[in-house]
Amino acid sequence: MTRTTRLAVALDGAGWHPAAWREPSARPTELFTPDYWADLVRTAAAGGVDFVTIEDSLALQSSDRLHPDDRVDEVRGRLDATILANRLAPVTAGIGLVPTVTTTYTEPFHVSTAIATLDFVSGGRAGLQAKLSLRDEERTGTGHEPNTAEAVIEQRVESDEAAAAFAEAAEAIEVVRRLWDSWEDDAEIRDAATDRFIDADKLHTIDYAGDAFTVRGPSIVPRSPQGQPVVTALAHHTVPYRFAAQQADVVFVTPDADTPFSGPVDAVLAQVRDAERAVGRHGLPLQVYVDLVVLLDDPAQGGELAADRLARLDALGRPLTSDARIVAGSASTVADRIEAYVAAGYDGVRLRPGVATDDLPRIAADLVPELRRRELRDAAPAAAGASLREIIGLPAAGPSRYAGQTGRISPAPASAL
Repeated sequence: MTRTTRLAVALDGAGWHPAAWREPSARPTELFTPDYWADLVRTAAAGGVDFVTIEDSLALQSSDRLHPDDRVDEVRGRLDATILANRLAPVTAGIGLVPTVTTTYTEPFHVSTAIATLDFVSGGRAGLQAKLSLRDEERTGTGHEPNTAEAVIEQRVESDEAAAAFAEAAEAIEVVRRLWDSWEDDAEIRDAATDRFIDADKLHTIDYAGDAFTVRGPSIVPRSPQGQPVVTALAHHTVPYRFAAQQADVVFVTPDADTPFSGPVDAVLAQVRDAERAVGRHGLPLQVYVDLVVLLDDPAQGGELAADRLARLDALGRPLTSDARIVAGSASTVADRIEAYVAAGYDGVRLRPGVATDDLPRIAADLVPELRRRELRDAAPAAAGASLREIIGLPAAGPSRYAGQTGRISPAPASAL
């Protein structure tokens, strides 16, 4: 019987290897063009990938996890992930689009409208990857004072600073989710005969007041096709696990990696479930995906082995390092590892292609068929017009949390003006 193993791909410029842009296939002159990105997403969709995430940040990429660098031999600069996803939505089909969105210096009102707009433009294929902006240059680059606790937070130790940062992020996503619900599904009635475009009783303020945000609402964007677009997060430790358990539908984790923040496969999954219990998560458990950096053998006419390619790329500049496990080998080798994760209870994997233009096509052409042969993936593609929630097996969001509540939108009280 086929097991529905979820499969995502994380896209970042030319790929996750710092020398990826130097490969003959890499198209470095096109990294900031929509056609390049459309080709990547179409390749993933044709290969049966469930969704792609698009990396973003409020600072330039760096070889240093905590600080900027002065390297000139690696890709620096990105397109805005959410704007790019809105550009890709009309020219792609059958695959979810999940841009990375920083929650730290971006107002949740703006996040909610941008992702709801993406959900409309994509026909219900939108999500977001919530990310905190904790590096010092992200603070100063956006006009804030330097943060002396930055290193403490970045090292993910159990600290008050880390807890405060993630508590603010959880509030931000809570506001986003409430704003997505501020219009009921049938608030737009468009009845010319009665001169009513909307039913004012079905448009709600959210009147949120928390420690970090006070937001009256409502959103300016009506309730989108999914109602609640999919929320994802990358997490490495107890505090971010709890953030994901509070607010996300999907969490990406990095077990079995050569980093201080990793852990054994079974232990990491247990820590996520412990986090769910700690925050009192209700409803469905988190979908938990393992992140893997992958470089695949080229099987065509005895092409280059992935291990040899990795060594060659490492010799060009900075060797590849990652928070996630790096796997270089055949499609069968990668499938073995995925099968082990599924057997351990994980819902799926998110693959980070070492070289996007080489490894993504091999994921589609070699790895996905191998997963299907092992009955880890369905042979049939997603139904035409399926939402991202449907693609990854989440139930429909249901009605707005404010449905049936009285109190139409009215002018703000004078004290709020």
